Amino acid sequence: MVKKEHPELVRYLQEREWFMFLREQTMALSEIPEMQLQVKTLDSLLEMYNRIIRCVEEDEPFVASYYCLAPELCTAMDLPYYMVMQTPFLASSVPYLLDDIDAAEAMGLGNDLCTAIRLSIYYVEANLSPLPACACNLLYPCDGAPMLHEVIARNERWRNIPMFGCDPPYYMDDRSLDYFADQLRQMAKFIETNTGRKLDLDRLKETLDESNRMFALWDEYNQLRRNIPSPHGWGIGGPQAFSQAWVYRAGMKEGTDWFQKLVEITELNVKAGIGPVPEEKIRLFWFDLLPFGWVFDFLPWLEEEWGAVMVMDMFGNNPYTMIDTSSEKEMWRGLAKRNLFDAPMVRQARGVADNFAGDIARIVKDYSIDVVVWPGHMGHKDGSATIGIMRETCRDLNVPFVHLGLDLFDRRYTTPDQVKDKMSQFFRAMGLG
Repeated sequence: MVKKEHPELVRYLQEREWFMFLREQTMALSEIPEMQLQVKTLDSLLEMYNRIIRCVEEDEPFVASYYCLAPELCTAMDLPYYMVMQTPFLASSVPYLLDDIDAAEAMGLGNDLCTAIRLSIYYVEANLSPLPACACNLLYPCDGAPMLHEVIARNERWRNIPMFGCDPPYYMDDRSLDYFADQLRQMAKFIETNTGRKLDLDRLKETLDESNRMFALWDEYNQLRRNIPSPHGWGIGGPQAFSQAWVYRAGMKEGTDWFQKLVEITELNVKAGIGPVPEEKIRLFWFDLLPFGWVFDFLPWLEEEWGAVMVMDMFGNNPYTMIDTSSEKEMWRGLAKRNLFDAPMVRQARGVADNFAGDIARIVKDYSIDVVVWPGHMGHKDGSATIGIMRETCRDLNVPFVHLGLDLFDRRYTTPDQVKDKMSQFFRAMGLG
């Protein structure tokens, strides 16, 4: 039962119940090693929800922030954090998602606006987002992100919440790195001032060392995914690895243990020549977020119908550099690089179009990719502007490129059946499968 004084927890508690249900369903398959890892992922998610709920009910400080705003800082300060855009990305499988999308539109939000931004605005305006001690606003990678936080800053409940937004430089050079490192320092001081927690540099070093171990294991896992057949497809791997390293367990030993188990399971699959399908026919690079709102209707079908395995995706990609923890200066620079230059979607959509082209070229070669899929989420207009460059890059690599055009969250925009039909026509035209 939700306490009357905390109506903002209504959605949060519903989401927690949904994930508890998914955990029960997953436990039924726990004899499969990958499902054991999935249970641990859901446990990490539920623990994050429980910490925020406890903070609200017991009036303890927590932060509204994002994966690409150095979450290790919150770990080092023992501060729970959640993303304002959390529900669209983490809880997009909830049964009521389409109703929330309709409610956002009824509120007057145009259906040409990115659904993730639209839903997040709705949850703030409808008093369904927990009020933090302070908020670290996201001003990148797209125009929708700062627009969301303009709404937050003007909301009657949120307007008195202290807010800080890191200013993102455009280019990837040393000057930008130093500038953003200073922005992160200022953000850390802002968090200290508004939560009463202090950042101990020795504790930060420990956290970043743990984070480095986690990211090193992630890289080891991704090297294993180069194998043919790929040891994993969409069901375990990239999205879960991202969530552990960036959201649930940033800089925590529990996250490192999760990655160690992932590597061990994958090594066994590689040794046995086991993949997610009996016969791998098409190796896909899904260059964006997954279709979270209807993932279970589509990606299993790709594997079963076409033997098409998602070998890599944008958020499973791992171009990360280890953070040098030998000095305070290098720790801040390392955090700046990882969060501004390396973080998925931020890396591709913030800067020059070469970032799109370069990642495609590297992954196609490293993972023996047969098809590059640009889903064309209706809200990712920055990516839509570079479709020609992506297609030309794939033409130079002699690998087919398909642009779908869909909504990652709303199955009604382009239905799963319509996407399946387009993919089938494409595979036939390319002589694949």
